[in-house]
Amino acid sequence: MSESSRVTGKPWRVAVLGLGIIGSRAADRLAAAGCATSRWNRTPKHHPDEHSTAADAAKDADVVMLFLKNGSAVRDVARQILPVIGKQTILLNHSTIDLDTTLWLADACLTAGIGFLDCPFTGSRDAAAAGNLVFYCGGPAAILEQVEPLLQITGKDIFACGDVGSATVIKLATNLIGACTVQALAEAMAIVTRYGIKPALFTDAVSRNASASPLAAMKLAAMSSADFTPHFSLDNMRKDSVYALELARSKGLQTPSIATVSARMTELCEAGLGELDFSALAKPYLGNPPA
Repeated sequence: MSESSRVTGKPWRVAVLGLGIIGSRAADRLAAAGCATSRWNRTPKHHPDEHSTAADAAKDADVVMLFLKNGSAVRDVARQILPVIGKQTILLNHSTIDLDTTLWLADACLTAGIGFLDCPFTGSRDAAAAGNLVFYCGGPAAILEQVEPLLQITGKDIFACGDVGSATVIKLATNLIGACTVQALAEAMAIVTRYGIKPALFTDAVSRNASASPLAAMKLAAMSSADFTPHFSLDNMRKDSVYALELARSKGLQTPSIATVSARMTELCEAGLGELDFSALAKPYLGNPPA
């Protein structure tokens, strides 16, 4: 029995909607594990198992996985697929979206009689390809238990957060930390290099400091080499910062750090850097080398 098999002994039928950096790699892993995989993307990617509409991809699936850009895309696709998918289907939203859309989607699934998990992930391009995503899951424990073997194909850790919405809030809060950290790294790298300190020496110094982290190591390396190949795009991080600010405002909180970084990311996206990795927060400094 393959690792994709259910209690029935039949392979999972899985629809992956959204074939960006993460969704495409998740779909590849699911197919390689023996799942009967169908795919859809707004801009066709021309996979053999790709369908021309989201509804066609989803209609016969046991599990539908959403890897979409934002809340607006999630609402649009949900309206297309909910009328055609079966009552035994489970919908997993892996997109990082606003809390209002997560709650709207949960209500829409409840009305349609469809199981739902609020299930965003942390991990970028390489983690998706290696099956090392970490899933934050909000929703009924029984549904999570049912789909856990499927999530293990693409993820190394599955973290139960509580009710629907909890995972969305946690994911946005952790991305807030990531955005502010990388902006700080970009500023720090700019300062030390202006004083003639080599990027490699600074990276080594950070590795010995309490501020060291896997994120710092990864993004300092990208900044040092000016390699901004997207693992997680600047525009996606900008979008998530806007959602985090919405969460804060709804509770009357002042969050000046993420407000400043969000404004900076917006500025750089408008300057054409949005599709680069969010380590491109350092790119403006590279254009002004010391005299």
